[in-house]
Amino acid sequence: MVINSNKRLREIQQEFAAVFPYLRIQFYASPHGVGEGSSDKEQISDEHSLHEVQRKAGKGNFTIDANMTVGDFEKRFSEQFGISVQVFRKSGSLWMQTTSTDGWTLAEQNRKGGSSEEAFIEKYGS
Repeated sequence: MVINSNKRLREIQQEFAAVFPYLRIQFYASPHGVGEGSSDKEQISDEHSLHEVQRKAGKGNFTIDANMTVGDFEKRFSEQFGISVQVFRKSGSLWMQTTSTDGWTLAEQNRKGGSSEEAFIEKYGS
């Protein structure tokens, strides 16, 4: 998956979800520290383009690799575009910020989210 600053945040979220169906990303005005969550009050509307909200003139494309850790993805995205991003993982019927598992790869997070959803459906139905 490749991101450039001309894309709308919604498009980036949709493309991310197509590659990682049990993960979701949200964008925030303020950065968060390692192992910290992001506040809903800081969330940026997905109607904006990345260019409209970025605080740095990020040039070039940003490539997302499944073997990249969540922490590395969030850090590199922030460094390139000057906007904070937070990864969420599906946990049963909820979406949880991956704060305590930022050392896991995106692929590992996605697998865990899929396993969690399967267990939830098995126990409670769809």
